[in-house]
Amino acid sequence: MANKNLNAAKEAKKDEFYTQLADIENELKHYREHFRGKKILCNCDDPYESNFFKYFANNFNAFGLNKLTATCYNGSPVQGSELMLDFGDFQSDEPKKIAYKVEITEVSDVNGDGRIDLADVRHLIQNDKNVLSVLKENGDFRSKECIELLKEADIVVTNPPFSLFREYVAQLMKFEKKFLIIGNQNAITYKEIFPLIMNNKIWLGYKSGDMAFTVPDSYEPRETRYWQDESGQKWRSMGNICWFTNLDHKKRHEELILYQTYSPEEYPKYDNYDAININKVDSIPIDYDGAMGVPITFLDKYNPEQFIILSANDYRNNQNVPIKTHGLIKDKEGAINGKPTYVRILIRKKQ
Repeated sequence: MANKNLNAAKEAKKDEFYTQLADIENELKHYREHFRGKKILCNCDDPYESNFFKYFANNFNAFGLNKLTATCYNGSPVQGSELMLDFGDFQSDEPKKIAYKVEITEVSDVNGDGRIDLADVRHLIQNDKNVLSVLKENGDFRSKECIELLKEADIVVTNPPFSLFREYVAQLMKFEKKFLIIGNQNAITYKEIFPLIMNNKIWLGYKSGDMAFTVPDSYEPRETRYWQDESGQKWRSMGNICWFTNLDHKKRHEELILYQTYSPEEYPKYDNYDAININKVDSIPIDYDGAMGVPITFLDKYNPEQFIILSANDYRNNQNVPIKTHGLIKDKEGAINGKPTYVRILIRKKQ
């Protein structure tokens, strides 16, 4: 029984991490030119509880959006917390087991106060029958209904389930969609994700590092990176969160200033690779033109006009020894004098 419970706990993924509006505003302000005239899709637990939906609905006219679509996942723990909706003739024994979608093509100043805000959006959802509709399936991003909505969209912006990040990105790439999504920095090392980064098909956005999220009441307290605010709302934070995107932005073209000089003593080579090791991004030498292994935090500073990301397999000393790096230097394969290093990305400066 104990093993059964343990396995059940492993299967029960905790994916309900809700992004703060301020974090969304601070990131999305760098992409405004990409949104004009576009159809935006936000996969949500509940549209009106989602700050992604609120952000785009509130800025619908300012951004000149063509359409905003948001989906609700069946069984969301936060559904109806802020706004109970009338689904007409549709009845459910469990109000929080209703999957639906919201589609907005226009937002106007309903109350005549001279501005458009969430009060106007609320009125639109509650009173326009063409905006709100029940989904036949469960609202999962992999469902047929949600895939059809994805096909119609130009850009997807959301915080997908961390445990399904690989699948989510794979679906976006399959349908060749533009996107801006939140993920764990560790996703950089996934065998499904790193080749996309190496080939400049996706890259990091502006923000990387610490980020705090609200979580449902069902989440148990933790000793670290957990707290409750004055209202009783539970919070969790992570120090390795970043935005993944294939929308171009200015930061991606900023040149990294180099000032360190190379010496064999300060920059030893790996045992198994023809490349030098770099422990900190700001330690990249200005006068070395060969292959260098840098921390994955380098991607926050990566300028494809200044550096090339290399395949680690091409720089192995012994090509006959099979390894599983997926393009990265990691584990014991990245040892120096027998001592393993942390995960490294292999790069060199552009000539």
